[in-house]
Amino acid sequence: MADEKLQIVRHSCAHVMAEAIKHLFPGTKIAIGPAIDNGFYYDFDFGTTKISDTDFPAIEKEMRKILAGNHDFVRKEVSKEEALKLFADEPYKVELINDLPDGETITTYEQDGYLDLCRGPHVANTKEINGQAFKLDKIAGAYWRGDSNNTQLTRIYALCFAKPNDLKDYLNMLAEAEKRDHRKLGIEMDLFHLDPENPGQTYWHPNGWTIYTTMQDYMRKMVRRDGYQEVNTPAIMPRTLWERSGHWGHYQKNMFITESEKRLFAIKPMNCPGALEIFKSRQRSYKDLPLRLAEFGHDTRNEPSGTLHGVMRVRGFVQDDAHILCTEEQVCSEVAKFCKLLKTVYHDFGFDDLVVKFSTMPEDHVGDLATWERAEKALADACHEAGLEFEIQPGEGAFYGPKLEFKLYDCLGREWQCGTIQADFQLPSAERLDATYIGADNQKHHPVMLHRAILGSFERFLGILIENFAGAFPTWLAFEQVAVVPVSSEFDDYARQVNDALVAHDIRSNAYLDDDNMKNKIKNISMEHRTPYILVVGEKEKADGTVCVRYRFSSKKPQETMKLDDFIKYVEDKVNTHFIGI
Repeated sequence: MADEKLQIVRHSCAHVMAEAIKHLFPGTKIAIGPAIDNGFYYDFDFGTTKISDTDFPAIEKEMRKILAGNHDFVRKEVSKEEALKLFADEPYKVELINDLPDGETITTYEQDGYLDLCRGPHVANTKEINGQAFKLDKIAGAYWRGDSNNTQLTRIYALCFAKPNDLKDYLNMLAEAEKRDHRKLGIEMDLFHLDPENPGQTYWHPNGWTIYTTMQDYMRKMVRRDGYQEVNTPAIMPRTLWERSGHWGHYQKNMFITESEKRLFAIKPMNCPGALEIFKSRQRSYKDLPLRLAEFGHDTRNEPSGTLHGVMRVRGFVQDDAHILCTEEQVCSEVAKFCKLLKTVYHDFGFDDLVVKFSTMPEDHVGDLATWERAEKALADACHEAGLEFEIQPGEGAFYGPKLEFKLYDCLGREWQCGTIQADFQLPSAERLDATYIGADNQKHHPVMLHRAILGSFERFLGILIENFAGAFPTWLAFEQVAVVPVSSEFDDYARQVNDALVAHDIRSNAYLDDDNMKNKIKNISMEHRTPYILVVGEKEKADGTVCVRYRFSSKKPQETMKLDDFIKYVEDKVNTHFIGI
């Protein structure tokens, strides 16, 4: 209920902002102003008037003046004809009114002489909105009704909370998030770069690729242990396959199309049809099931350039994808098995707080109700078996089946949707790709296909990790685990000897033997690489066969001297146990 009340406060504050805009910029036309996460926005047509964030202080001042008047929000029901008269000078409101079905209740809300078309609800009085708990945030362009053929409006975003301290905490979180921005750290740490001439495609540098392949090797090991077989399918597949799978009709706008020898092909946006082609390549028996096929498939999707965001929203990416072909009776146990694997993987990456969302049958779906009910029950039973509670998202399932979505929380409390598993009775059916197996009754049956991913795309998950750890990765993930620094060039040979011993044990180590002084080396290593361990070696260490270990953020853990062999065992233990720390 608290969240619902806050959303009402936010939407009411949007009306106050619209009133302030009308006071300060006469002639401005208003469009829509909904509440959103952490605040609200309102879309305006300012005509030829130009505004920017330099106008925010004046708008905020006017809003606080309105709030101080303690004005009631007055609701009124009006006819369609009356509404058209009331908003005759507001073309966007007129369009909305004309689009309403005949007989639908139309309501207006008025405060302080400002009238708006709105379903509501709103707070009773402006005094319920705290004048110190909102802040205008940013300006963006937005096409009316999201259609690029329509007028481009000016969208003003605002933050809004119940209490000033809530706003302060959120602004502090934003400031911290800005420091951790993966795009900024990606450059500073030489992890990757993005080329504006090739939008949505990542150029991974050695440092970033080391982390990337470490993640991939880890996932390869985990799925192999969990009974998966790894496969690989073509990057380009024919139109005919995509037509049979249904993607050509439902997903074509997101596919890159190419032609060869008068035939159309598509660069694959997803891996599922390829997995079924492997399943169909030979006759299968019920004894072969469940068949778990994992693929680190490179997918390409034609995402609008305006939606791209660093490595978190790209056009080219690799998923830790897998497809499980099983009988209907095996769905519950396979989903439960997957949930247990997912919890283990997330724990190893430092995420233990999960929220599970259960998306049920949407209005636009294929398949009969009885099949959907069986699939939904199997997913629910699997969650209970895995000890996972879930929240229902009614009508949010895929058109072919229900799904579970797994959301994790980073160190700033931000929610990220990564893992998913979907129960698909449609793609293997006779109407689609017609995959079959011979059952115990010696008859042909269609398997159920479980689509699942844990990390999602490696690109996006690595972006999340960069921001979660602020670039200071745990030892097992760090692209440089150890840096060896001699106190002077006199001890370069011993530094090489130490480094060689570390590398021989598959520890990612580098010896820093350039002419810079030791202090500068340590400072640069700490800032640019955020290396977990810096080994300082000099005369005493050389004589004793030891290393002086400086821990990352050494104020939290004092440096200490260790035998080289003991240090190697120490690091190996942290790596092998996927310890989140150093």
